[in-house]
Amino acid sequence: MVAKIKLLGGRFVLNFVVGKTATLHDLREAGFWKIFVGTGAGLPRFMNVPGEHFNNVMSANEFLARVNLMQGLREDYETPLPETAGKQVLVIGGGNTAMDAARTARRLGGEVTIVYRRTQAEMPARVEELHHAVEEGVRVRELAAPYEFLGDDQHRVTTAMLDLMRLGEPDDSGRRRPEATGERRPCRRTWSSWRWATRSNPILKDSEPSLHTTKWGPSTSSSAGRRRPPCRVSSRAVTRPAAARRRSTPPGRPGGRSQQIVGLVDLPAPEIRRRVESAQAYTELGVRAHEITARRELAEGIVEMSVYPPGRHGGAAGPVRPAAGGPRR
Repeated sequence: MVAKIKLLGGRFVLNFVVGKTATLHDLREAGFWKIFVGTGAGLPRFMNVPGEHFNNVMSANEFLARVNLMQGLREDYETPLPETAGKQVLVIGGGNTAMDAARTARRLGGEVTIVYRRTQAEMPARVEELHHAVEEGVRVRELAAPYEFLGDDQHRVTTAMLDLMRLGEPDDSGRRRPEATGERRPCRRTWSSWRWATRSNPILKDSEPSLHTTKWGPSTSSSAGRRRPPCRVSSRAVTRPAAARRRSTPPGRPGGRSQQIVGLVDLPAPEIRRRVESAQAYTELGVRAHEITARRELAEGIVEMSVYPPGRHGGAAGPVRPAAGGPRR
């Protein structure tokens, strides 16, 4: 997909945090007329049950990041990763990321069980994801949800206490709502991972007061008037993450809402040329490597670095220049 976008003339500016490296206002001032926000929903929401702070209880996001991005499997990397081979692993949730965590733990040699508060028929994961997980030896325990984790004197999780559930009336999603039966069961596990729910990263909405938000994160922009360019938000930041895959998006058109930003630009030709040149300069500045301006050793193997990010700029639309002020740490 990335290669296709590049072939169509799209550009990618990496190591760029919208809301920190630059705000939506900065992008508008740099000449970008229409902005598509696709933050996704990658920030985990915690279960808020007793004992979830124990060692070896972690979100699926963290577990997968340690394995993949932080090279947790390589001996030459000192990345903390729970010992998995031969251990009992509990994965809580029924979405695609829960399946990723379960299959990854299984491939690391763990004895993996997925615990889901509804039945397999209500799981939001793609059918093939669940099928492949079961094929690889992952077990599924339906109609159960943790209400507490127990640990040892070293603060390591040992047991997940489960509420046994039944299905009640449908909720807003159309699926039958899980209800506790009053029965409880212990489930001994060496470590646990969950993918209970997610929300969008709050950095963008915190930096953009005009961006209307829901409890799931950014929704639409109230600044889409004549004086400011429209801002469109992708479906995963608008709807419940589990339902995003069910939104109708025509083949070959990733991000259904992106269609709304394509159309007539109601600006005179000279203004369009000026904005294109300004946005081009901003993009070229953004892809430049950051500069390390200072290093300070805090302890053995721990170094504090001051970094100057060239992508940050100030001033009005027009020639792009680095922001005033000192380097960032």
